[in-house]
Amino acid sequence: MGKNFIWSPDNPEGTLVDITAEEQAEIDAMVAAKPAATPEWKLNRMAEYPSIGDQLDALFKAGAFPDDMAAQIQAVKDKYPKES
Repeated sequence: MGKNFIWSPDNPEGTLVDITAEEQAEIDAMVAAKPAATPEWKLNRMAEYPSIGDQLDALFKAGAFPDDMAAQIQAVKDKYPKES
């Protein structure tokens, strides 16, 4: 048996508890599987890029979609026109 520090919102001070080797191995596996933190450059880009909808609309207006996709998009735009 070992000791592990357990914290939760209900227990902000935390508690040192006994855990088995199997429990420690499970904790270690969860920590190892945790995705890496999002890099700062990615967060900065996400905050400043136009929305996906705005990007797709710009591509549509530029004629960058295949004809069948452009027809599907235009059908939706025609079905729900902007109010003037």
